Amino acid sequence: MRILKLKYRTFFVLVAFLIATIQPVFADDNADAEGLVNKSLTTFNDFNADPDMTWFQKHIGQAKGIMIIPRLLKGGFIFGGSGGSGVLLKREQSGNWIGPAFYTMGSVSWGLQAGAEAAEVILLIMSQKGLDSLLSTKVQLGADVSVAAGPVGAGAQAATADILQFSRAKGIFGGLTLEGSVITPREGLMNAYYGKPMTPVNILVTKDAKNPQSDALRVALIKGAG
Repeated sequence: MRILKLKYRTFFVLVAFLIATIQPVFADDNADAEGLVNKSLTTFNDFNADPDMTWFQKHIGQAKGIMIIPRLLKGGFIFGGSGGSGVLLKREQSGNWIGPAFYTMGSVSWGLQAGAEAAEVILLIMSQKGLDSLLSTKVQLGADVSVAAGPVGAGAQAATADILQFSRAKGIFGGLTLEGSVITPREGLMNAYYGKPMTPVNILVTKDAKNPQSDALRVALIKGAG
């Protein structure tokens, strides 16, 4: 009997330990997710006020979705290259936006040159193929879907691709290419942000969850696409 009690006591100690260690991680992920949403709103507003981004501003309403990466860093990523995290929202025919789902982007080589260290990046998802690809567990730009630099500046000509990339760099900028970069969902952030296990399909297709903390970002997208 004493051995049995000891086993139960050990079991409950282990459970308590797991709860104590998991909860802080969950809380940290939630804080990271909320911070990423807030930074994405700032990035979108910056792009929407940039006089060089007039093509982007005029064509938001034609996109199937939008991915915002507030900070794409050169160096220090898992592969020794570059990377960053971002949010994806889907535009409905009604003009409303659904999301966000959370993602990470990484590559061994980005094409950031001439001393650029960081960039704000927005991807306009222009085709259903582009949007569907992002609902999978992993997508490689340029291999699974086509990607092209979005038109910028006065007299910009339209570009054709599943995904159009727009970027604003901090520091000396010599060019940015996302060809070959890999985008994968960040399940930990999604689970923490919505309080239950979530996938991009749950969030963007079946609409199983919503967090009012992202209302300001969705409203900004509605106004920007109007």
